Amino acid sequence: MSPPERRSLVVGVGTAGSGVAAVVAGVAAMAGSGFSLVLPWVLPLAGVRLALDPLGGLFVAVVGGVAAVAGVYGIGYSGHGLNGRAVQALLPGFVAAMLLVPAADGVGTFLVCWELMAVTSLLLVLAEHRRRSEVGEAGLWYGVMTHLGFVAILVGLLTFAAHAGSDSFAALRSAHLAPALASVVFVATLVGFAAKAGIAPLHAWLPRAHPEAPSHVSALMSAGMVNLGVYGIVRVGADLLGGGSRWWWPLVLLLGAVSAVYGILQAAISSDLKRLLGYSTTENMGLVLIGVGAAGMFAADGNRALAGLALAAALLHVVNHAAFKTLLFTAAGSVLHATGTRDLDALGGLRPGMPVTTALFGMGALAASALPPGAAFVSEWLLLQSLVHGLPPSGVGTAILLPLAVAAIALTAGLSVATFVKAFGVGFLAKPRSEAAARATESPRTMLAGMGLAGLVCVLLAVAPMVVLPGVGAVAGGVTGAADPVVRGAITLELSTVAGSLSPLLLALALLAGVVAAAGAVRAVGARHARRTARLWDCGGGPLTARMEYTATSFAEPLQRVFDNVLEPEDDVDVTHARESAYLVESVEYRRRVPDRIERRLYRPVVAVVAAWGRAGRLLATGSVHRYLGYGFYAVTGVLILLAVTR
Repeated sequence: MSPPERRSLVVGVGTAGSGVAAVVAGVAAMAGSGFSLVLPWVLPLAGVRLALDPLGGLFVAVVGGVAAVAGVYGIGYSGHGLNGRAVQALLPGFVAAMLLVPAADGVGTFLVCWELMAVTSLLLVLAEHRRRSEVGEAGLWYGVMTHLGFVAILVGLLTFAAHAGSDSFAALRSAHLAPALASVVFVATLVGFAAKAGIAPLHAWLPRAHPEAPSHVSALMSAGMVNLGVYGIVRVGADLLGGGSRWWWPLVLLLGAVSAVYGILQAAISSDLKRLLGYSTTENMGLVLIGVGAAGMFAADGNRALAGLALAAALLHVVNHAAFKTLLFTAAGSVLHATGTRDLDALGGLRPGMPVTTALFGMGALAASALPPGAAFVSEWLLLQSLVHGLPPSGVGTAILLPLAVAAIALTAGLSVATFVKAFGVGFLAKPRSEAAARATESPRTMLAGMGLAGLVCVLLAVAPMVVLPGVGAVAGGVTGAADPVVRGAITLELSTVAGSLSPLLLALALLAGVVAAAGAVRAVGARHARRTARLWDCGGGPLTARMEYTATSFAEPLQRVFDNVLEPEDDVDVTHARESAYLVESVEYRRRVPDRIERRLYRPVVAVVAAWGRAGRLLATGSVHRYLGYGFYAVTGVLILLAVTR
């Protein structure tokens, strides 16, 4: 075994082992066996404060599960030029930072761990910058957006700590802030945490950085790191600030609804497989924020039972999303390194050469589509139950928001089906549309093992959600103050406070029985008649070729037409005329591009202004020492004049 292979093995096994240990610690904390630790000598002034309670334990367990899969998967994946010392050293550091964020029990500790997580993830995103120019641009967007978000969190938490007189979370909980100041703290931290979670309109970095990162790093970011943005919103808003003003939570719900619909629309028309998955993360984090916002609204109205149900649905969706997004990103990485492309229009025909990857991606696509028996179906059903039973509402604003949230969830569910039918059908089935797709072979065993672990978790969450739902419900009840358990039962989920029940296992068995019965009936009918083989009627066009099939772009074109006003596609037609006559056309080239509308309308003008400032600043730095001395003289003179005037 060569040194790089040995290094990949050691780092992979170590990362997977730390992930398993984190799952055990997180589950123990959810059961009430938390811990606390104070190390005053590690950091100046405040030291390091760590404490793991049930809420933090849930997120530690989720991150640990993703890290365990990524560690196993990375053993084989790192052989593709990512087994250098720097990249291998950064991966455990990134995982450790993510595990420390939910365990932080003080503002100083939290901010240091948050920044460590941001820096290590940024360096991992840039791991392949020498291969592709797009990586550097994605890293720039991610670096700027994540540190602007960090500044917002820094301002909010330091303001909170200054008025509390201490940076410990216990002191923050007991502090009594004026409503206006508490709102400033919440809004500032909401901006920073929403940016980390990829919530629109602060999502611009996510569909750039996640596709360009190595695929096991993409899984860690999309299935682990973004969840910590949700954790921050719940920790600060519901825990440290005690729920705060009622208007906070409709704002959270509205951000979630907009993000969910916008994210799945962008995913539905994307032809880049990993970019599609990145926008899907924006959608799913939006669904989680719908649940968080609804829980805050119900708690403010005094309905603790519905608040617990809504938050339990949101947290269960965090768990489900982590499972299926880990599977989908690792499967996408398998495709990328087998074919060298993420373009769905250039894929197809992967099933014969990559049967295991195809089956596992299909499982992840089913889980992400919110269809039974998929994992997301259960959490979205619980979320809809909480919203529907929240009617009739107590105010006009709630009367408008709750039906809109239900409509947003229904719309995203339908669009997610179309999105993953496109990704799976066009990318893996049909006929190959490139030589690379036709020659694709299966990935190494360690990569398949990592994907298989994620697939098993997806199946478990889909058919037996009661394995995790009581613990998740207890965490939600602890945050919202709900006294009764959210659900009861083992096979059938029975809502304890409202009317509603669901049996995912029986539903899955019924669907399986229906498929088997239909297949048996077809075979039985076919056995009664003599078989004959004939070529399908092809209208005289010859056998079907890849050019006759749907591409990802053409599959999404009807959806694009429906949502033209939202997506605003850009069309470009180039006509080349023959030299002999302007009336004869030699070739016609048609291109359609669908840019991110928020990025184009919001961020591009800001980038243009900053670039103009930069160009203007270059005029001041000419390299002349005399000019620099003049700047210093005028600056000192101006300060002296200002001091004289103020006296």
